[in-house]
Amino acid sequence: MAFLHGDRLRLIYNDAYGQLLGDRHPDAYGSPAGEVFGAAWDGPAGAAVREALHTGYVPRDQEWPAGDGTEPDPALPTRGLSAVRDGTGRIAGVLVVAAEPVPVAHRLQGLSELAEALAGTLTLDEVARVALRYGLSFTDVHQVAFGVDDGDDWRVVRRVRGDVLDDADERLPPVWRRIAADSGSPLAVAAGAGLARFTADGQPLRDAAQDRHDEKVRALAALPLRTPSLRGALTVGRHDQHPWSPAERALLTAAAKLVAQAAERARRFENQHGTAQLLQRSMLPENLPDDPRFRLAARYDPGVDGNAAGGDFYDAFALPGDRLAVVLGDVAGHDVRAAALMGQVRAALRALALADSAPTSVLTGLDRLVASLGAEARTDELFVTVAYAVLERDGTLTVSTAGHPPPLVRHAAGGADYLDVPAGTPLGLGGARRSVVARLRPGDTLLMFSDGVVERRGLDVGAGLEKVAATVAAASGGDPRTLCAVATSAVGGTTDDDVAVLAVEHATAPSRSAGMEIPAEPTAPGRVRHWMSAQLTAWNVPEQVIGAAVLCASELATNALLHAGTAARVQVDLSAERLLVAVSDSGTRGSVTRAHAETLSSRGRGLGLIEELSDAWGTDPAVRGSTVWFEIGLRASNGG
Repeated sequence: MAFLHGDRLRLIYNDAYGQLLGDRHPDAYGSPAGEVFGAAWDGPAGAAVREALHTGYVPRDQEWPAGDGTEPDPALPTRGLSAVRDGTGRIAGVLVVAAEPVPVAHRLQGLSELAEALAGTLTLDEVARVALRYGLSFTDVHQVAFGVDDGDDWRVVRRVRGDVLDDADERLPPVWRRIAADSGSPLAVAAGAGLARFTADGQPLRDAAQDRHDEKVRALAALPLRTPSLRGALTVGRHDQHPWSPAERALLTAAAKLVAQAAERARRFENQHGTAQLLQRSMLPENLPDDPRFRLAARYDPGVDGNAAGGDFYDAFALPGDRLAVVLGDVAGHDVRAAALMGQVRAALRALALADSAPTSVLTGLDRLVASLGAEARTDELFVTVAYAVLERDGTLTVSTAGHPPPLVRHAAGGADYLDVPAGTPLGLGGARRSVVARLRPGDTLLMFSDGVVERRGLDVGAGLEKVAATVAAASGGDPRTLCAVATSAVGGTTDDDVAVLAVEHATAPSRSAGMEIPAEPTAPGRVRHWMSAQLTAWNVPEQVIGAAVLCASELATNALLHAGTAARVQVDLSAERLLVAVSDSGTRGSVTRAHAETLSSRGRGLGLIEELSDAWGTDPAVRGSTVWFEIGLRASNGG
């Protein structure tokens, strides 16, 4: 508000109006309006103020356009005028109440929508997407950046108006970059000091500019994100000179507080989620045995509540006499107690197997362990099921189960059927343990899985088992990694339970393997291309397969670099039937989703390319991070 006093209409105003005056404040205080507003004072708005001073008449709710077609002065509003009279009734001046040009209701609606969107976020990636989208919802904003502390530096993600945004950008993790803790960038300064800073005109990002988009920014608002456990900042930039009005400052400050609260919740969730998953996966084997006779793969997916630890487990290890032990079990529950019990059962099983590998002996020993733990805890609610098998060099298979779904064998000659194994009672309940002997022929694949694969609400378990068998039998190949993914998705719908699958293929011929570590730097994709070309050429892989494999591996290395930001490993496995390539990082969590990319998009194409060039692809969670793999069949490539 401003009071234009006396015949010369000298300006007396509050701090909020001073913000509208920009650089003219504080010199404008007490100065005649004609001197402060210059040529604009001769326009319709100035005329309306003078008429109100002389006659007391103010047209109600009328807007005065700028007479010469130029933009009106924001500090000289065309509405909200009132003649002010003194004690004698004489007009002593004019009161001006300046309202924001954008309706307050509209801005409050945007803030309400921001709060609603943030309420549905669980991770910092999701909070960042919502915050960036909100910032660019303002017409004149050209770029928005969101950053949080990440130990010794800041982790920052930015979005620029004009970026081609598509479904891939909303589903892939944002591309974060790091800036030093002592960086002089406005984002780092606001985050470190916890103070907001508004620049109306200049080059606020000049010293920290990463490209031309930063160099073009003239007006910048830097808002700190401060909570008891998080530090960060949100910046909003424009390419034009812009004095940030009090209402805009208040709105952005309120938005920053909402974003900060959501970011703190997300950080707590990620920490808790990471601890639970690390506990879960640290009890699983980080690497499966490398055996030229048997190719192994495993997959573990947490249930709907990925924030809790579960009790599903798998293991595979060498036994004396050149034999292989494989096991998959399930401990009821989704908490730390279940995960701890799972760890005890798995460790005990391996110890028992190394002493006496006979399946009946191992399960009998586990019976006594679980019964003892139940007695110690004074509970009879410990529920543990397990399937355990021993593989001989020639493929002879001895299997025993304790209340667990029977193992499934996919035959190289076609079809798939379950082994006729006595189900037995869950561990801890005692009873006679029996085993069966079967034969895994070259090309056959054995699958063990937890009940989370087949159990769904409203679906009979028997129907779920039939679906898995039919889907596995119809799979195009018997590769263990592919069959793990096929079995996991065979029964539609969601499950609250964890899912674990272990697959063992009796190889028709020994495979060849090689691997390389790739650093977290821009040269990584190029190194992968060079190494893979040389390796596959040395193995006499068909040229067309080399080209497709090198291109797909380069895309996966690029994704690992962008979205995980960690060093990664490329593993290549070549058999007579197929080439399998896997890229593992230690930074991302969960599965990678194929997302549709628009024609002009620069992102989201890699997985589509892999889908086109490979015969199968998928993603597997690892002990730390994720593995994305693809498979290319060789017989078709050779015309066989």
